Amino acid sequence: MYRLVSKERRDRSVVSVAGRVRIGEGGFTVIAGPCAVESREQIERTAAHVARKGATMLRGGAYKPRTSPYSFQGLGDAGVEMIARASSACGIPAVVEALSERELPLLAQRVAMIQIGARNMQNFALLRAVAKAGLPILLKRGPAATLDELLYAAEYIVLEGNEQIVLCERGVRGFDPHTRNLLDLAGALRLKELTHLPVIVDPSHATGRRSLVGPLAVAAAAAGLDGVMVEVHPEPETARSDAEQALDFAMFDAMMEAIARTGRLPAGKVSVAACR
Repeated sequence: MYRLVSKERRDRSVVSVAGRVRIGEGGFTVIAGPCAVESREQIERTAAHVARKGATMLRGGAYKPRTSPYSFQGLGDAGVEMIARASSACGIPAVVEALSERELPLLAQRVAMIQIGARNMQNFALLRAVAKAGLPILLKRGPAATLDELLYAAEYIVLEGNEQIVLCERGVRGFDPHTRNLLDLAGALRLKELTHLPVIVDPSHATGRRSLVGPLAVAAAAAGLDGVMVEVHPEPETARSDAEQALDFAMFDAMMEAIARTGRLPAGKVSVAACR
């Protein structure tokens, strides 16, 4: 049994990111940004907009694990530098996915949180290595992983001395092609019963359809989960990856207004002047 992440072991954990964002403390954390960092102008425009509208963290992929080797693979280290600058300018911490141990030293220096994506959830060598990077970790559930398997993956990280873990439900594999995956909202709520770790959802990857992202983000807030991660792009139709699931700025604004109506206002809003 997962001994260290079980709810029976301790009260709810609060994960502190860059000393400014506290996930799991009762508020609703909104992590927003493009699927992939494509240019300095794109990530800076997105960071400025989501920060002004109340997002608490910035996301953006620099190293992209794509199903097809011919798809856009990200800008690599240059993408990390771009999102780091945008994060600093707008005063919201950034989370970036690591694909291997090679990226960990740069990420540890330039971003506030490291993501372990669904494809690497059971890459146990990477889990052990990222635990030692000294940053909080966002751990995504694999598309065919059980809740127990996700919790055991988190246990690998805690065994290396890092308890700053946020779990992310991002959809499990289904059979109906009308959605990319199935957002397991019940599974996410069950995780809250099983573990002391914070739990958020990613409706962008779960649905693959931008029209469904906002309503499911609101559902997660109303259900009492700890946050949401969504993809936002200045011009979704031109996005080099996952264009169909990216929100444009107007849709993101509408989502934030709807979340506010649940009474779980995201903390950490910044003023327009904060983005320089």
